[in-house]
Amino acid sequence: MDITPQLLLRAYASGIFPMAEARESTEIFWLNPEERGVFPLDEFRISRSLRKRIRQGGYAITVNQDFEGVVAGCADRPETWINAEIFALYRQLHRAGFAHSLEVREGEALIGGVYGVTLGGGFFGESMFSRRRDASKIALAFLVDRLRLAGFTLFDTQYLTDHLASLGAVEISREDYHQKLREALEIQADFLAPGPAPDPHSLLQRSTQTS
Repeated sequence: MDITPQLLLRAYASGIFPMAEARESTEIFWLNPEERGVFPLDEFRISRSLRKRIRQGGYAITVNQDFEGVVAGCADRPETWINAEIFALYRQLHRAGFAHSLEVREGEALIGGVYGVTLGGGFFGESMFSRRRDASKIALAFLVDRLRLAGFTLFDTQYLTDHLASLGAVEISREDYHQKLREALEIQADFLAPGPAPDPHSLLQRSTQTS
């Protein structure tokens, strides 16, 4: 059966997400892990060093300005689960308003970013990348701030890595995840509602209030 954007959205609403074995793979398989990584949005931690880096500036944050560039950046590594079909599907979801990117720029250069899918009050993080030190961490900090402001209640990271755990992500059971997913799908959050990305001072002030 061909995978369509509509089928992909139904899969996310059921707690399932797709991956390919490798960039050259022509097959896609579906995953519904027993343990799921999530970011409790009020527990995201900005370390002292990251706080200092955010305050230093020298970068610009944009939203949905280069979705394809972010996906390509995420796939630009020796091993990736993003094959041509997955790339095309997320491009279609982006055009339909269900997939979004947040970019970190240094001048005209795209140096980092993150992208994911939104449904109701759930953000399903797909991947992030960095071409400069801390660029993906900066992207994540601005993303969490946006999700909070926009009314999201679920930030799904799919799996828990040591890197994500150091920033506040946790692992929950499949049953707990599906409960949070059902609750999130009852909410109407809007990824674009907060408008342009905030200045670093506002971001850091809000993070202090919620951490």
